[in-house]
Amino acid sequence: MLKKQIPFFVVVCLLVCAAQNLAAQTKTITLGGKNGWPNLSVMDTVEFGTGRFGYESILLSNDEHRVTSETDLLISFENGTVNDAAGNYTVAVNNLDINGKTIMGNASGLSRGKEIGLRLHGSKNSIFGGAGLTGSFVIEFWLCPSIAESGEQFFSWRSSRNVGDSPLYQDIRASFFNNHVEWVFNNIFGAGNKVESEVIITSTDSIIPRKWAHHQIAYDDESGLIEYRIDGKIQAVRYVTSTQRESGEVYNARLGVPADIEICTKYSGLIDEICISRTARTSTLHDFYARKGGRFESQPLASSGFNSALTGLQAIYSTPKETDVAFYVRGGDNFYEWTDEYPEWVPVVPGTQIRGVSGRYFQLAAELYPDGNGGETPSVSEVVLTYNETTPPLPPATIKATAGNSVVDLSWTSSVDFSVGGYIIYYGEHPGEYLGSIAVEGASPIDVGDTLSYRLTGLKNGNIYYFAVAAYSSLDKRIVGALSKEVYARPLRKVK
Repeated sequence: MLKKQIPFFVVVCLLVCAAQNLAAQTKTITLGGKNGWPNLSVMDTVEFGTGRFGYESILLSNDEHRVTSETDLLISFENGTVNDAAGNYTVAVNNLDINGKTIMGNASGLSRGKEIGLRLHGSKNSIFGGAGLTGSFVIEFWLCPSIAESGEQFFSWRSSRNVGDSPLYQDIRASFFNNHVEWVFNNIFGAGNKVESEVIITSTDSIIPRKWAHHQIAYDDESGLIEYRIDGKIQAVRYVTSTQRESGEVYNARLGVPADIEICTKYSGLIDEICISRTARTSTLHDFYARKGGRFESQPLASSGFNSALTGLQAIYSTPKETDVAFYVRGGDNFYEWTDEYPEWVPVVPGTQIRGVSGRYFQLAAELYPDGNGGETPSVSEVVLTYNETTPPLPPATIKATAGNSVVDLSWTSSVDFSVGGYIIYYGEHPGEYLGSIAVEGASPIDVGDTLSYRLTGLKNGNIYYFAVAAYSSLDKRIVGALSKEVYARPLRKVK
């Protein structure tokens, strides 16, 4: 008896496997790679660049400055324009060219060594367009000099003010001197009638031509501290106080007659992200990429049918040391109802099986995180989503139509698919056009359930009607297969 059961069990397993293969087919959706990326619905702090294998990839975008309540001046050269995004300064003279070689964003300013590269006229609300105490401030920018020749200036402000009955010349300038950067403050800092005639801040590091570097000089009007950094590294520290130490009376920065700022005087090279802020806060290292990371989301991606099940995600991506990428997916049948939170995003690991995500549409998201210093970015070059499509069942192989008095009896053979949940009848008065509505049982198409025969009544005698039958899936009625071969019949009232 046991010997007879074993072959039967094997046959049952084979039939089950065959049924599964008929009901589901593995398909893929590819984003990135050789075909590039389609339109993305969200690109937050990410941009396109070159990743693995030379593919167009998604990586973190530069952490550019943004206007805040502390921003006095911001020129980023984006969109091919030179203007102050903070709205405190107007451009009086501009001899800078927009250049695509950049360190931040998509553009920088190119100075060709002219007498004046850029002249900015400040409003009364700006630091350098007004008179009196400046408060704390930070001046910063990116430089990529062509030569770094002595005498080239990249920041200059010249004016005068009265101390008692005596006029004093004032000057703030930053320039190259013997392969170093030298900041000079003439008659800027003081207390009452006491004025520090000259304060010189010089970098310890040499300047390397044709290399981008971030320069940042900050003054704290509470402590009198001046701090100069290049690429986050401290170059020089100076206290402008009565003792030139942390203790002592603080010398405040006071400006006289309003005057224009000049940028890139006889300077040859690139400049980017010119920023002045009303603060004394400095960073120990300028983050090239935002610490919070970035995120992208695809548009809803259509599978080829209802009730498709997402099964896996494969990705080509790069994660330098301390960087990371987190992938998420979600699915559903009607993406018009989706929100940021619904359907729920499901975290997935590339190469592992995905469960519980199904629908007609899928959506992909990824979060990219830089390293701890904000200097390295991961990249995503290609993502391949794998899903099982629930294939529609096959139609009946044969169908028969028998006419009677205002009725037609239809019968058909069972579909060979194991996934059939029922059948749908289509009818009409023209070949291939199933728009019938006269039958008592309802307008075309009619869901007749899991049966192999059906009678349509209330048809008009003498008219010819055309019929076809399709099967639908037991998993979802919306998964309807192809139509059967068409048959026709003409109801007539016959003599008994």
